[in-house]
Amino acid sequence: MVDDMSQLSFVCNGESVVVAVDQGETLLSVLRERLGLMSPKDGCAPQGQCGCCTVWVDGAPRVSCVTPAARVVGRVVTTLEGVDPIRVTRLADRFLASGAAQCGFCTPGILMRCLPLVAIDSEPTAVAIDRALAAHLCRCTGWNTIIEALRGAEIGVEHRDLDRASQRSMCEGGVAQCVDADAVCGRGGFADDTAPRDALVAVLKPLESDAPSVNAAGAEWVIGASLSSAKSQAAKIQGRRTTAPLVPPLANLPLPAGGVALATCFVEPAYLEPDASWCEPGGEPASAAGNGGAFGSKCNSIVESAARELAALTDRTVRVVLAREDVVRLGPKRPPISATAVLINGVCHISGSSPMPLVVSPNPYSIPTHVSWSLQTIAGPPVSHEQRAPWAEAAVLLEGAIEVAGFDRRKNLDERSLEVLLDVCVADPNGGVAGVAIELSDHGDRIEHVRLRVLAGEILDVAVARSYCIGAVHMALGWVLSEGLTVDDDGVVQDLTIRSFGIIRPKHMPKVTVELLPDPGAPRRGSDAVFVATAAAAWNAVTRSDGDRPATFPALGSRIARTIRK
Repeated sequence: MVDDMSQLSFVCNGESVVVAVDQGETLLSVLRERLGLMSPKDGCAPQGQCGCCTVWVDGAPRVSCVTPAARVVGRVVTTLEGVDPIRVTRLADRFLASGAAQCGFCTPGILMRCLPLVAIDSEPTAVAIDRALAAHLCRCTGWNTIIEALRGAEIGVEHRDLDRASQRSMCEGGVAQCVDADAVCGRGGFADDTAPRDALVAVLKPLESDAPSVNAAGAEWVIGASLSSAKSQAAKIQGRRTTAPLVPPLANLPLPAGGVALATCFVEPAYLEPDASWCEPGGEPASAAGNGGAFGSKCNSIVESAARELAALTDRTVRVVLAREDVVRLGPKRPPISATAVLINGVCHISGSSPMPLVVSPNPYSIPTHVSWSLQTIAGPPVSHEQRAPWAEAAVLLEGAIEVAGFDRRKNLDERSLEVLLDVCVADPNGGVAGVAIELSDHGDRIEHVRLRVLAGEILDVAVARSYCIGAVHMALGWVLSEGLTVDDDGVVQDLTIRSFGIIRPKHMPKVTVELLPDPGAPRRGSDAVFVATAAAAWNAVTRSDGDRPATFPALGSRIARTIRK
């Protein structure tokens, strides 16, 4: 029962609890902040769009970040911690075997959604899986491996060495990452999960707020005794999705004769774990990277330095938490470009502009590249070359120019690159090589199958290497077909909800076949080459489908993109 709107009672994981709550506090806040249950994750609160905070209320899946705590009075709430461990272990082991978790931030919510599904049917149908996963987002895995886990597919990864699996994860992701059943269940060591719950909590002060604040790491922070208190003082306003059209911020350049032109948008990295850190006075702040590297996007996050400075100012342990809207406004994006490329006498000529220099890497065809590039200041969110494969734009432009020129892709390829050549071949500067072929549906309006061949040194662990490659396909297809941020003329990001970024959902993700070829030598990152090669092959595939090469990413007007957005 509720006593003067400050006490509520319910059954949580089989035990009766009575909890003091703030006015308007959510079930997610009660579970994490009051009861210390860390399996429900806050990926977008209070947007209710990512599914990371899914729990059961009276046995039915519920998104807890938009469920008022008052609505569970007298009801039964179950988190992953309260589910029969045998059931959890059985499904988590399937996720682990297929590589269906990387950072593990989204998987506890997916497990909670899908545990009833696999209990009813050990091999649920594609339709049932699509319905279950429609409420969830995953940035890392590309969905194929999650669907395989839910269907109990046999993928032949018995007798794995999980230490070697972690080494392959670090090779691909750039930061230390644990690979085990704990990580699948969201216990990989995320900063906000490990923060002491009696610490002060700092949230960013909204521009429109007049709340008292403290400056640290170049930003204004509102500090409260709890997360709920800090948010209440800051008067955080939920982000919205704009109805304005998505338009590349740099004007398209004229199409050169026999060449290609391309203009791209700001792209949100869209990692699911919002930046967080905590620090004791005089101590070292917890890493914002948690159990994953966020594709390079957290390299310069302000939360770690803010936690250190605020702990010193207050002489208290301080926990710093960014909301989803803060991540979108402050986090670095993939910079937009406007460029052309044309192959003339065996030389690729690239001309264009962007807020940052174009990064060009050697290509497997040994084609010299001549670049004429100008830096153009445009209003918008911060951009960074720390994003995945910053050389992708130049490589994709080269591949487009090669396709238009009818260049023989086998020409000048060394024996190693010839092994992977499918429709395209891309070499990572660090040594990974990927070939990609894309198969369209009979009507040409859908990508049905993406085939990969990859050389990435010693594989160490097939499931992890394969998972990263499939995830790279997912991200590349999104970049070409559906992802981008709408930014107004003043440079203010208008798309602040996580669903507005255009991340491809599971029902639209094609089948991906990965062939990891024997490759002597030390492990090399393979997924970045897959990302770039897939983007180039997708650009060519859209051209085959429509008859005209799209001049923008995302190619929203293409037949394939329209199918995805239905």
